[in-house]
Amino acid sequence: MIDVLIAEDNPKDFEFLEQLLEAWDEDVRIVRAPNGQTALELGMERNDPLVISDIQMPELNGVEFARELWAKKPQAKIVFWSQFKDEMYVRALAKIVPPETVYGYILKSNTRERITSAIRTVLFEDQCWIDPEVRKVQGRAGHSLTALSDIEYEALLDISLGLTDNLIAQRRYLSRRGAQSRLNSLYNKLGIDQEQFTCEKYGDAFNLRNRALSVSLMRGLINAFELEREEEEFQQWFKRFQRTQVPVGD
Repeated sequence: MIDVLIAEDNPKDFEFLEQLLEAWDEDVRIVRAPNGQTALELGMERNDPLVISDIQMPELNGVEFARELWAKKPQAKIVFWSQFKDEMYVRALAKIVPPETVYGYILKSNTRERITSAIRTVLFEDQCWIDPEVRKVQGRAGHSLTALSDIEYEALLDISLGLTDNLIAQRRYLSRRGAQSRLNSLYNKLGIDQEQFTCEKYGDAFNLRNRALSVSLMRGLINAFELEREEEEFQQWFKRFQRTQVPVGD
């Protein structure tokens, strides 16, 4: 009996995978985890976990789940299957995959046959399988001229949450000039500073913050699901920050 753990919060997507695996000749026992935390607990119980995992899940997303599981069980084989090829996920995965670990990434938009092939290749044939569309994103995320550094990515998250230069400086323990330097580096990496031009009558052509958000959304560097999580972390920090401030007039 071969255990396959499916980490998937969407019942219809789980049912699809369940039917797909049950049609195989192998004697497969399917275990479902409806969120990343449960998937981690179930994965830790297995010696050599075989996993199919969604990326966007409650409690722990697919990347966080994989990071925790691989930290203890680097031999775990994980097929990430998702409707998203967002650069933010590809970027995060590149940082956590252990050396010589077998894993895969397949988009849900693929045919049943291709999804089957990807899962078989990773879980049963011990070979990596990366969706061609994801490979394109990997190339951009890994290129020195276009890949964001960690501090540039922090700057992107900060302006996505609507923080001013002064608040970015407070949150990241920087001077105001230091915060502006990070933003300028972000604009340069996104290539939007090269788009900027000034005309005598109307001034600057673009609001660079808004332009950075637009370009980042198109590249998949940010999305609403992950920004909700960032907002929660920011609110926790902001409450602590407010308690340290002296009210105006005191």
